[in-house]
Amino acid sequence: MFDAAVHAARPERCIPPHLPAPPSGRTVVIGAGKASAAMAAAVEAHWPGPLSGLVVTRYGYAVPCARIEIVEAAHPVPDQAGLAAARRILAMASGLAGDDLVICLISGGGSALLPLPADGLDLNAKQAINRELLRCGATITEMNCLRRHLSAIKGGRLAAACHPTRVVNLLISDVPGDDPADIASGPCVADPSTCRDALAIVDRYRIALPATAREWLESGAGESIKPSDARLAGVETHLVATPQMALLAAAGVAARHGIRPLILGDSLQGEARELGRGLAGIAMQVARHHQPARPPCVLLSGGETTVTLRGDGRGGRNVEFLLALAIALEGQAGTWALAGDTDGVDGVEEIAGATIAPDTLARAWSAGIDPRASLDANDGHGFFAALGDAVVSGPTMTNVNDFRAILVL
Repeated sequence: MFDAAVHAARPERCIPPHLPAPPSGRTVVIGAGKASAAMAAAVEAHWPGPLSGLVVTRYGYAVPCARIEIVEAAHPVPDQAGLAAARRILAMASGLAGDDLVICLISGGGSALLPLPADGLDLNAKQAINRELLRCGATITEMNCLRRHLSAIKGGRLAAACHPTRVVNLLISDVPGDDPADIASGPCVADPSTCRDALAIVDRYRIALPATAREWLESGAGESIKPSDARLAGVETHLVATPQMALLAAAGVAARHGIRPLILGDSLQGEARELGRGLAGIAMQVARHHQPARPPCVLLSGGETTVTLRGDGRGGRNVEFLLALAIALEGQAGTWALAGDTDGVDGVEEIAGATIAPDTLARAWSAGIDPRASLDANDGHGFFAALGDAVVSGPTMTNVNDFRAILVL
């Protein structure tokens, strides 16, 4: 089911049906995200005329392209390579003609991969703010609201730079709700949120901002490009792959094996450990009372949870979810689960996620591992690595957020 979910969102499958007709002028491809290189390769393979461009992706996620330059940079904390690529992309977008075409390829991870700071900020400030956001427990929507208002390229600014050129956005969504403004912080789409909204998030999570960043927000100088801006009138946006599409592909696998799929939602959020406890309750209801479905069934869900760091473990929101799920299930017979990030990276580890089984807790205790202590330390990766239950997919070249499946037989 995990493999089917990932395959449904692969660029070579989902990009070609959405390609526009070639323009009379130039075609320039720009973009950012963990899937952007694979998306660029799919465009190249199916484009009938000349084209050029540049996209930036995560280290290890490059795909060979003949006409579109691929740059690799750091994620989730940005680096100098991402900064240089963002500057080049913004320059490339400027000065195009009305009969040209920009194809903008955006996928999850693009926020960190396009780290072009607003005036008065530098890369060090962006890195510090990113680390704060990753630690504080903010939702992805809240994170990206702040990022948009401290950027010189996000929040529609890249699309505004392209004016008067036609812009076609091809997006692979990794965010709950599939709001284009939240995918890579919306470099080529309008943003209705405000500097005031961004400041509220800073205060809510007590995020330490450099004085220049707070002044930028308080003055309103960081306002993003709004839906009424005429420079975005020629922008066209297509969601080519979404978490729901991935869940439907997984559901098809289950149905073909005689297992009833129940899709609980494609945008479940909140603390990973709390979601684990909540879904454990549903799995126990299925096993004990055959509600809301009789076994055999599989509970499928997507979305992006958060982890508020309390310990010094190796982290990972999917493995934190699974560890909390296993503890709450207390070894319930006939119940297995898998949770993994569809991009192959859970947190900052090159590990997609893990699996649990009815004997997970018993094997941990036998190995001298305290499951609750591991959860308290935010050490899901350490826990599952010790049991040999990590799921390592390698780079998948796509990203439609987290995939969770709880199988009750």
